[in-house]
Amino acid sequence: MDGTSQLSADGADLGYRALVVDDEKPLAEVVASYLEREHFEVTVTHSGVDALTVARQVDPDVVVLDLGLPGIDGVEVCRQLRTFSDAYVVMLTARDTEVDTIVGLSVGADDYVTKPFSPRELVARIRAMLRRPRTVGSPAPPNVGAAGGEVPPRMFGPLSIDVASRQVFLDSEPIPLTRTEFDILAALSSRPGVVWSRRQLIDAVWGEPWVGNDHLVDVHVGHVRRKLGDNPAEPRFVLTVRGVGYRMGDGQS
Repeated sequence: MDGTSQLSADGADLGYRALVVDDEKPLAEVVASYLEREHFEVTVTHSGVDALTVARQVDPDVVVLDLGLPGIDGVEVCRQLRTFSDAYVVMLTARDTEVDTIVGLSVGADDYVTKPFSPRELVARIRAMLRRPRTVGSPAPPNVGAAGGEVPPRMFGPLSIDVASRQVFLDSEPIPLTRTEFDILAALSSRPGVVWSRRQLIDAVWGEPWVGNDHLVDVHVGHVRRKLGDNPAEPRFVLTVRGVGYRMGDGQS
């Protein structure tokens, strides 16, 4: 089912494109109908092979992707999708297990929803994600300080975080973070030394409408640490505050 561009209540063309991928055709149609009510252009496919082909054609802003697809499963689809697309990816899984979560998010998914789920909740999560910048490393308005000049990159020892360009460097080498990983690091580094609870990070990165397991934050923080070469037992950059959450370290060993 292909949707067409629709207008918002004030007549503005919203222009968001969504790709729904699920071999359960009735469920895919329900999700598509809810997105179309929110003025998304929607395309539905039922296999991983078709999903990758269509994603190249329509360049979606968001992909709702079932984990348990036959043939090429959702994990492999997401892995391949990340080689050419920066679309937000929401994984649909029939099992709310830690392994499913880690595997799905490790290949670049931004969020996950466990079946059965509320289509309204799914759309709310997608709306929250779309309020965030879409492309890591793309041009963005510069950070402007009180004196009107651009704010320099945030430095934590050998780690440089350039919020304006959404780029991260460690020892002058670029670190390829996903959009969500960068947003978590940007939030933590915006207030160095301040402890962020998981709920505060969720509100800052995913948006207040998001509801779900706070474990999502731990998984993404784990990916950030791995890419930064941060030892979880003795981290330099992202520190755990037991029973509370996380804070930014100074980068010193």
